[in-house]
Amino acid sequence: MFTGIIESTGKVISIEKQGTNTSFWIASPISSELKIDQSLSHEGVCLTVEAIENGQHKVTAIEETLRKTNLSGWIVGNSVNLERCLVMNGRLDGHIVQGHVDATGTCTQLTTLEGSWEYRFSFPESFKHLMIDKGSIAVNGTSLTCFDVTDNAFSVAIIPYTFEHTSIHQLQIGSIVNLEFDILGKYVQRWLQVKN
Repeated sequence: MFTGIIESTGKVISIEKQGTNTSFWIASPISSELKIDQSLSHEGVCLTVEAIENGQHKVTAIEETLRKTNLSGWIVGNSVNLERCLVMNGRLDGHIVQGHVDATGTCTQLTTLEGSWEYRFSFPESFKHLMIDKGSIAVNGTSLTCFDVTDNAFSVAIIPYTFEHTSIHQLQIGSIVNLEFDILGKYVQRWLQVKN
């Protein structure tokens, strides 16, 4: 369980393919503090730490994860958002994020304003019932508030701190992002399905 408040960014150092799996070595300020078998959010994807060496850690994505997220498009040098699991006696500054990506979206518009940025993303229309204006969305693991929501698109506003301390600064028009919709909306949807 995560909050969507990014703790650090890391850099993809190397990529190894083994059958249908892909392993990534990530260098970050928190890599040496991690533990083997620890869950860690990478761009909003919960992955298990398998090895730690020289300020780097290794994680592996299986075929299912590669198919449903943007990890198959990662290249050496990419910046990735990192967040360790929620400590249950701490504050929940973002929103409840599981690290289970629901879909990918595409950046369709980027507007640079005086002191902030606005991004617009398209997403599969099959998820329209999980999006509301001023609701929460995890974009590459970052907890954001959406606005101008339509059946297949939404916008987010990015403050300077978020722009500088997450991987969002590397997004361009056409970039594919990982999306996780609010868990509360998913439970309400399921309850309505079962009730009817």
